[in-house]
This record gives sequence, C-alpha cells and structure tokens, in this order.
Amino acid sequence: MAEKSSIFDMIGPVMIGPSSSHTAGVVRIASAAIRILGSLPTHATVTFYNSFARTYEGHGSDRAIVAGLLGMATDDKRIREAFDHAKEAGLEYVFQSVGNASTMHPNTIRLQLRDERTGHAVEVIGQSRGGGVIRIVEVDGFPADFSASLHTLIVDADDRTGSIAFIASVIAHDDCNIATMFVSRKGKNDAARQFIEMDSGLREITLDYLRQLSWVHRVIYIPNID
Repeated sequence: MAEKSSIFDMIGPVMIGPSSSHTAGVVRIASAAIRILGSLPTHATVTFYNSFARTYEGHGSDRAIVAGLLGMATDDKRIREAFDHAKEAGLEYVFQSVGNASTMHPNTIRLQLRDERTGHAVEVIGQSRGGGVIRIVEVDGFPADFSASLHTLIVDADDRTGSIAFIASVIAHDDCNIATMFVSRKGKNDAARQFIEMDSGLREITLDYLRQLSWVHRVIYIPNID
C-alpha cells in the first residue's frame, strides 16, 4: 500500500505544501520581510486577512510564514517542523486573523517584526498572488509595490528636488537597469521612501556611496530572494 501523503509533501521541484499561494507565496513574503528588517526576528505578530484568515491553519500557511521568518526557502522540507525550529531559535510569534477586510487582497498578510538584539523593527504587508508570486504593498506605513523577484533597493531620504533623478543616475553608473520605481512620501519636503526594482545587482561601493549622502537616511538592498 502506498504511503499516504502529507499536505507538506513536495509538489513540483520548488515548493513544499498544498498550494503555491498558501506555502511558497507565504514563505516568500516572510523572506522579503526579514531582509527589510536586516536580521531574523525574535518576535513576530502575524495577521492573516480574508481568505488566509479562514484557511491558514488547515493549509499550513502558519508553518510557512514561520519557516520564512527563520530564513527557510520555499523548497525546504523543514517547513513541516517550522514550529519546532522556531522554539529552538527563540522566535516568539502570535497569529491573528481578520476575516472581512474588504479593501485588502484576499490573500494578505501583515508582519510586525522585532529583533531585540538590534532594536530594529518593521511592519510589512504582503499579498500572495498565486503561483508563488507576491507583492509587498506597504512597509512601515509607506505604500509600496514590489515583488522581491528582482534586485530591490529601498531608500529613505529627504524629499528634495532632484533626489529621484540623482539616485537613478548613481544606479546607472553600475550599468544597472531600473525595472520599476515606486516613490512614497509623507508630505512635500518631508520623509520619502523609494522602492526600486532592478534587473541586476548593485556593487557594495555603490551602496556605501548612497549611505554616506547627508540627505539619505537609510538604504536597504534586497537581492533576488530566490
């Protein structure tokens, strides 16, 4: 008699779990979030919205999000035991659910992460679009729009004349082509955040140059998370 398969058995070569939306996409949202945080978190509050709120336990999205927060890839068989690994790593997490958020995508997750070792914290909202495809739509209250499937640069800077063009020119000197750019600001001449997706990566010297600019406050670089 054939052995009965678990919902976490391999489906195809690139994911563990019952569906790409509920596992691969969820892992990838967490993978993007920990790269924005800059480390693995020690505390996480995870809120599942709409369809995810009703299915996250049965479909394994809870294990998938914890696995991603631990730095696991979508094809990591340890996803099955993610809760055990979280305990070993000292990751504390809380799950919440909101079943009727009409303005949000059906498969939406909010991650509130904190690393007590560094004092860093971040809030990320991501959507699982199916097929493992994700969109990060908000970071720390700034609207965003990137997939993390390309090299991504996030720049916090003063909202000053010419800043967008200047950063684009710096990237161009690395022979790096900009695929998408999304700019969000709190107000005119206030804090602004640029989300830039690129076809290729940036050199460390370029990132260091951007970080030393007096009007740039933070630079986050996320290579393709896959």
